[in-house]
Amino acid sequence: MDHDTTRERRPAPDTLPVALTVAGSDSGGGAGIQADLATMGSHGAWGTSAVTSVTAQHTRGVESTHVLPPAEVAAQVDAVFDDFDVRAVKTGMLATAPVVETVHERLADRDAPVVVDPVMVATSGDRLLDRDAESAYEALLADATLVTPNADEAAVLTGVEPTDVDSARDAGAELVAMGADAALVKGGHIDTEGVVDVLVTADGSTVFEHPRVADAATHGSGCTLSAAIAANLATGDDLTDAVEAAVDFVARAIRYHADVGANGAVNHHVGIRNEAAARETIAGVEGVVDDLVAADASALVPEVGTNVVGALPAAESVAETVAVDGRIARVHDGVRPTGGVRFGASSHVARFLLSAREYDPTIRFACNCRFDESVESAVDALGWPTATYDRSEEPADASTMDWAGRTTFGAADETPVAVLDHGAQGKEPMCKLVAPDSATLSERVLELLDAVEG
Repeated sequence: MDHDTTRERRPAPDTLPVALTVAGSDSGGGAGIQADLATMGSHGAWGTSAVTSVTAQHTRGVESTHVLPPAEVAAQVDAVFDDFDVRAVKTGMLATAPVVETVHERLADRDAPVVVDPVMVATSGDRLLDRDAESAYEALLADATLVTPNADEAAVLTGVEPTDVDSARDAGAELVAMGADAALVKGGHIDTEGVVDVLVTADGSTVFEHPRVADAATHGSGCTLSAAIAANLATGDDLTDAVEAAVDFVARAIRYHADVGANGAVNHHVGIRNEAAARETIAGVEGVVDDLVAADASALVPEVGTNVVGALPAAESVAETVAVDGRIARVHDGVRPTGGVRFGASSHVARFLLSAREYDPTIRFACNCRFDESVESAVDALGWPTATYDRSEEPADASTMDWAGRTTFGAADETPVAVLDHGAQGKEPMCKLVAPDSATLSERVLELLDAVEG
């Protein structure tokens, strides 16, 4: 679009809700102020900050800590409130009793919800709170909208050690009895099969559960969670919705963590990166479809039709996959898609792709093709890594695509390119191809087409 460069343009400001983090810095960027600001920005809030301490820190641990004078912390808080309409606040590492008391004094009369993350010990095990400051937390907790301790912190604050959902609920109830409007007892340190977070209010409790991620990079997870909740409150969510959305966000940020430093860190930008990939994913699926139409891939289209599916980089559901609305079908002069490309358009192939990504998250594209002896011979001739599943062996209570993923990708030494499904009564045999990108998927489909026709 061309603009007249000789005339002055009018500003078009973007009105953003403001959130404040009062916490320590992390020179490694995975936790603390750095994590909070990145998370707030990714949630559509303008992040402001009051630094309480400076840490020399990385993903392995804390090398040193320098606590700022309480007066400097107070000056930062006052400066932010003097100029900004702060809609929510979170506190993180406060380090000493004087800083805790100063922060409470500065926040007590502010008209904004306060999320208190009682940071006592880093994920690495390094202590981040002076023992004398533990009792100073009582007044801050009493005025909190929400307090978000992990199991160890909840035990210190309440004397109740959370070991399961019931004891986590009891610890949360103790925190509410101490004056907090609500408590979210985090389950990352509790020995349960999944990660169970328990939200307790005066009206009852809500349990949020996610599968536990093996060998998870959790550096910064607590900071990120409380920052996400504060940002959600700033944008207008009620408390339960703010917590649920933040818990979901952190679960995704841990699974698709940032591979940085020795141990990695939670990925504060995972949502933004997912959204940014939407156009590229749609274009990728459209490109594969165009290639199949141009090459007349009739020889590979099964009776039920072919679909091409692309997943966002951090896809967790069918709604975050792109596919043809309908299928690619054989017609009198070749093949044609029966609809356009949109999110959530596929069920079967999309669930297969998501299942495969549990074992190799670099896989982002897949399609289904006809399967018979000629296709099997062609796949063998191409020398691709393959896997096979037999539906007659599927357990009665299993989800077919989850089970197929476990028995193929989960059992393979090398990621398969082709997965061969011999079908069953009422289920057409199928060959499914996967690839890390759309160009590679197109290349593989066309190679298979040439081999079959040859």
